[in-house]
Amino acid sequence: METTPITPSTQKVRRDAVGGKRGDGDRRTRRIRRADARKITLGRCDATLTAYAGLAPFGAWMRTEGIDDDLHRLFFRLKSGPRVIYPMAAQLRLLIDANFAGEERVFGLEGLAADSLFVHLAGGVVPSLDTVYRDLERFDDAALGALERVMSREGLRALRGRKLTRVHLDVDTTVEPLFGSQEGAHFGPNPKYHGRPSYHPVLGRIAETDTVVGALLRPGDTGLGADETLLVKMWLLRLRAIVGPETILCTRIDAAGDCTALMQGIAAERAYFVIKAKQDQALVDAVALHARWTTVEHDAEGKPLTQLAEVRFARDAWKDAGLDVRVVAMRTRGDRSGKQTFLWQDLDFTTQIFLTNDRDIDAADLAFEYNARAGIEPMIGELKNGWGLGKVPSQVFDANHAAMLVKLLSYNLMRRYAAATCPPELHRWRSTWLRRALFWTPGRLVRSGRRWSLRLPPHSMLARLLN
Repeated sequence: METTPITPSTQKVRRDAVGGKRGDGDRRTRRIRRADARKITLGRCDATLTAYAGLAPFGAWMRTEGIDDDLHRLFFRLKSGPRVIYPMAAQLRLLIDANFAGEERVFGLEGLAADSLFVHLAGGVVPSLDTVYRDLERFDDAALGALERVMSREGLRALRGRKLTRVHLDVDTTVEPLFGSQEGAHFGPNPKYHGRPSYHPVLGRIAETDTVVGALLRPGDTGLGADETLLVKMWLLRLRAIVGPETILCTRIDAAGDCTALMQGIAAERAYFVIKAKQDQALVDAVALHARWTTVEHDAEGKPLTQLAEVRFARDAWKDAGLDVRVVAMRTRGDRSGKQTFLWQDLDFTTQIFLTNDRDIDAADLAFEYNARAGIEPMIGELKNGWGLGKVPSQVFDANHAAMLVKLLSYNLMRRYAAATCPPELHRWRSTWLRRALFWTPGRLVRSGRRWSLRLPPHSMLARLLN
């Protein structure tokens, strides 16, 4: 009987890409024996060694892209005296390099201060933690706005050169539980740590590039609603300026986006919205009483598995605002994820309801259009686990806001840097693996003939990319 060999997923095979040696156990006849570490003697210390050789080519790329100059121009005023030792632009670059090295807190600079390359790039000395904390507290509203625009610009640059007919803006919030008395730490929705004060930032993601287009840090008692209308409109304007007037923009939000003012603001920017509806009693009754359902999927026994219906329903607030909202309900016996809503006692169907102003999209595609919004959840998880989004460095709210924007800027820069320097198969790698491939590479920083040079392991990805 002929068997088909099992091919490992190419998304899981990363050893070749980062320069590792493949296992050859299938060709060996004797079992391996681990080396005795006691027989390895320690040589003399070498002050030229670095664990983050990838920071050097990344710094060169930042200079070439003009980002260092932009940081100097925008934030020089925050520390502009003649006796300034650590300019603000240098401090921001220091934090960006620390984020790329994998340090999620300002306190991580204590460990990085022992790395020769990190210290060299920092100007020969790493400032004290107190200096960095005080510099973050210098950010005022104008500086925070400028930093947010720089972060957004780097996220938007990933769209340039791409011919897209439809671009999606995904909006979501997340909870940052706090365990201190930080400014702005208020009680609010907190699914994991009930009763803990928190921050409640809101993020905007470009689905096609998996980059951040906008962000705002907010106190923990702030929800998503009418107050965010101007914010979402600003993000749409940024997208429109990049993709042009012919590209379709679609904003996807969960049930928190079921807000008349928010939907009206999105429609005013010539953009579509796809929102999961809040299932209030009036809407639930309208769906439950709807008689005509179209079957779009059958199970193995030929019974209806998924059915769709366009429900004639309009809230009074929509009518008063002149808002044309299309209500599409989907009931299925196959989906058991998320919150379950059973409307019929004799039918084993769960129901989802979607709101949109897109009259052209087929009802059968609307659920898939919304469900693709789920990509923002792993991105937020990556920001929290890989960049320390939920870790705050200060008691001052604006300082924590600045630290969050620096982390988001670093995330966007890593996405851009990977797209500009790496093979296509690496572009979707998560931050931890990109760090392993591009930054967590040992090296030796050598000065010879009045020039600095960096020596790398011969089989590392970084060496292959630079050569």
